[in-house]
Amino acid sequence: MFSGKQKAIVGKDGKIELSATELPEGTVVEVIVLVPATSEDETTYLLKSKANKTRLLKAMENVDKGNLIYVDLDEYEKSRI
Repeated sequence: MFSGKQKAIVGKDGKIELSATELPEGTVVEVIVLVPATSEDETTYLLKSKANKTRLLKAMENVDKGNLIYVDLDEYEKSRI
């Protein structure tokens, strides 16, 4: 049984070509397409919006000042039951 991973570029009209010389013509295959994640991280994404940037910077300031709220998740779950 052949199994392999290849990279391809989507061509004109959405056409994707793969090379699998190990497989005889007419072989039925299953293809899974994965698009790689962008290199942009969450912080960069959040900083794009002025409102998000303001909230994020305020939250970072609160952490620096030790202005934090601690939540015991076990107690929180018990109170919800």
